[in-house]
Amino acid sequence: MVKKHSIVQVYKNVLSRENRASNLPADTKGVPFEMRVKGRLLHDAEIGDHVEIITASGRKESGILIVSEPYFSHSFGHYVKALEDVKEIIMKETEGLKHE
Repeated sequence: MVKKHSIVQVYKNVLSRENRASNLPADTKGVPFEMRVKGRLLHDAEIGDHVEIITASGRKESGILIVSEPYFSHSFGHYVKALEDVKEIIMKETEGLKHE
């Protein structure tokens, strides 16, 4: 049970594939336009329920409850050895130059 006033994230299908603009690239046009938005839950609910939230800007939104207490989980990817090699080359080639 996710309690009222908890910070949550909801999912909403804004436009189906069929309703997307015709001038979009094929790979974009072939998928629905989806939204994920965070806000405070207006009523107790379970994950998967259709709920209403209030966003940080005060906008009321509805959608399917997908996450309670969402957090950022992105990264800048794995270590790339080639970038370390490039850094070494740049450092050697700019050695002795004045940097302001």
